[in-house]
Amino acid sequence: MTIDDVPERDTPGLPGVDPRGDPFLRTRYAVPPRPVTFLRRERLIRHLDGALATPLTIVNGAAGAGKTLLVADWAAGLGRSVAWFTTDAPNLRPGVFWAYVLRALHTAGVPVPAAAGCPADPSRVDEVLLNRLAAELSGPAAARRPAVLVLDEFDRVAAPETAAQLDFVLRHAGGGLRLVVVSRTEPLLPLHRYRAAGELTEIRDAELAFTAREAGELLDRHGLSLPAPVANALVDRTRGWAAGLRLCALAARESPDPETYLKEFEAGQSTVADFLLAEVLNIQPPDTQDLLLRVSVLERFCPDLANALTGRSDAGPVLHSLHHRNAFVQHLGHSWYGLHPLFAEILRAHLAVRCPGLAPELHRRAARWLKDAGFLPETLVHGAAAGDWDFAAGTLVSDLAIGQLFTGLRSAGLDDLFSRMAPDATGPAPELVRAARDLARGDLDRGPAHLERAGRQLAEGAADPAAARLCWALLEVLTARLTGSSARAERAARLAGELRGAVPADLLDRHPELTALLLTHLGSARLWAGRFEDARTALTAAATGPEGASTALPREDALAQLALIDQLNGWPGRAEHKASQALAETARYSLPGPPGTGMERLVLAAVAVDRDELDRAQELLDEAVTPAEGDVSHDPVALAGRAVATARLLLARGDARAAVRAARPDVTAEVPSPWVRGHAALVEAAAHLAEGRPEAVAEALHEVPLDQPACVVEAARMQLAAGRPGEAAELLDALRDAGRAGPGVSVRAALVRAWNGHLAGDPATARRWLAVALRGARHGHLRRPFVDAGPWIAPLLDTDPLRGLAAGWLVTGSADVPPPAVPPVVEELSGRERDVLRRLARMMTTEEIAADLYVSVNTVKTHLKSVYRKLDVNRRADAVRRARDLRLL
Repeated sequence: MTIDDVPERDTPGLPGVDPRGDPFLRTRYAVPPRPVTFLRRERLIRHLDGALATPLTIVNGAAGAGKTLLVADWAAGLGRSVAWFTTDAPNLRPGVFWAYVLRALHTAGVPVPAAAGCPADPSRVDEVLLNRLAAELSGPAAARRPAVLVLDEFDRVAAPETAAQLDFVLRHAGGGLRLVVVSRTEPLLPLHRYRAAGELTEIRDAELAFTAREAGELLDRHGLSLPAPVANALVDRTRGWAAGLRLCALAARESPDPETYLKEFEAGQSTVADFLLAEVLNIQPPDTQDLLLRVSVLERFCPDLANALTGRSDAGPVLHSLHHRNAFVQHLGHSWYGLHPLFAEILRAHLAVRCPGLAPELHRRAARWLKDAGFLPETLVHGAAAGDWDFAAGTLVSDLAIGQLFTGLRSAGLDDLFSRMAPDATGPAPELVRAARDLARGDLDRGPAHLERAGRQLAEGAADPAAARLCWALLEVLTARLTGSSARAERAARLAGELRGAVPADLLDRHPELTALLLTHLGSARLWAGRFEDARTALTAAATGPEGASTALPREDALAQLALIDQLNGWPGRAEHKASQALAETARYSLPGPPGTGMERLVLAAVAVDRDELDRAQELLDEAVTPAEGDVSHDPVALAGRAVATARLLLARGDARAAVRAARPDVTAEVPSPWVRGHAALVEAAAHLAEGRPEAVAEALHEVPLDQPACVVEAARMQLAAGRPGEAAELLDALRDAGRAGPGVSVRAALVRAWNGHLAGDPATARRWLAVALRGARHGHLRRPFVDAGPWIAPLLDTDPLRGLAAGWLVTGSADVPPPAVPPVVEELSGRERDVLRRLARMMTTEEIAADLYVSVNTVKTHLKSVYRKLDVNRRADAVRRARDLRLL
């Protein structure tokens, strides 16, 4: 008997099973129809076309991933019959399964041998039948056009012998059969062998997920024209899960405000929840349901962690099985798993209904397991979720991780986490965390108060919590920095040094940011006090310490302050280099926010003033915006750096009164800074000179510190301008620490001596010192000191050999030596090209230019090519020379 001879209501040996007569059974052999809102995804269709070239194709994904409709769409577009069998009955025995497969092939017009007959025993299949079927499929006609067989919902076929029989037929069909298996689980076929032989086409969950563009098109098909960010957010929430997107679209279509619905819908109270609970959760055994509900409070979990939440010991095989069956449990690698985020959201809502009040206890268990396992970030998250703030804050402090509130990739997240800390958490650790959060925002009212309470509690404690006291010392040094108290910072730093030996070395190694922050804050406090070399020692140690995202911000801060020290000491080239390094430091680690603390641009602005690039200096000051109220950048040194740079620029522009107002920063410090006071006094003296009051200069200069060479030289120039050459000479002769001063100081000192010689009627001395100044300024293009020198200098510069020393960077010619004719620029340079050109003139590398402008190296190279073309040159040096000839620099 053949399949054609089967009676309408009977199959030989299979009573009551007729794979032809029942309309319900006929749907098993029909390619499923696609809904009108179905979206054809060409990228997947192209991938599926590979099914015609390989014997086996696997389409494997979770419930609702769009597997069946994808294959149905592909099959409908082939232009030929496809044998389709939906195995929607559970646990089909081999005989029943093959009866249906034979009917599917017959329905699609695939020749089924009459001699094959039909299985007579539901539990087994005669090997003769399989041999005859394979032989028929491998015939000449099949070789020209292989039969395509789709087995949908193959995860319901649990008998291993059925998979083995399929493999046998597929291997012996001789290229005459293309088998497409659609399944939620990994089929029992020997996939590794087909994969190694290049005979397998695979489409998995990740590829089935909708892209943001596809999701937008799907929403359009549902009549929802929504902004791209809405579609992107929905894809993020659903992870591109097809059924979730469609169900959300259908629900949004019924909402009066679809956009708001898609942004804010409660997953636990939606049709998506109904689908997942029915298709995934409720089909699991009770113990597995309990495990899924409990681990839903976790972002990720391993078997041991899951066991800690369930109190059982079977999580390993259960999780492996759930992942293998695509039950929305994703394997993250190294025995860690995670739930699909939408499924987890729904499970948490279901947990709250099924087990009210259990979630906090689960978070508490998870926090303690994670702490013992050394997973600090997740420990804190679950401790906070449990409402156990003493535990969460205590863990942060005992792990010496309090510095992460200030620096690193997790600082914003930690700040947000502890912003919800309950007020009844009042131990030392919660007070330290509150102090750290307030000080990070520059709150000098609440931060020190919390720190003082924590200090009292630590002092009253019977035990000696070295880690907590070390965290207190770090915050004390920061408080000293923000309040301008060098002595307080030194005391706290000494205490920190003593405590370091009392905490485990591995803790310090795990948290290099603590040491980096401590050194940076100490260096800043010393810098405010005018102890430049002591500050340099601490800041250099911080800047050259361990690299990484956790230390990037303190290292950048240290480099910026080292740049300020170099600028104040008259080393503009060094200052520029360190400032550029600082800007590049945080960019290396993609930390949130723009690169730099603002100090770098202030230093670069001061360098630009030294070079008489006033427009550039203004740009940099504008970029280094004034910190918002509460910002940690309100520390005294940062505000003083802004005051000095702004005042110098205003003086250069001729606005002396505005310079005086800008020169004194709005800082409330326990101890005034000598160099800040000295620079303010110099600006005030310059204003007196500009307004014709030379007699007031001497009084203004009383506050100038004599141990700051830059201030002393500028004071000497003011005295000379006020008609006191003797006092000017005394200041220069008594100059202290002149050896540490750079060309920014030595050039100005030489110009003061040259001017003194000119006023004394000694042109030889004037020219000699002017030559010294020119040689010192030439390399760094320090033009501003010569502009500030006054009109007496111009005639001297027009004499040999001074003319040659000034040519090309300070002056381009004189009345009796006209400059050579320069061909015009082929095309006007853009603003960004001028920025690149200015940095070329400073001998910056391509990488340094890219970091300075916050663009890629390739973008800089593109600008350079354009600059070369427009200036008609081929080399960097020629470009700079030509630009100076054209007065572009």
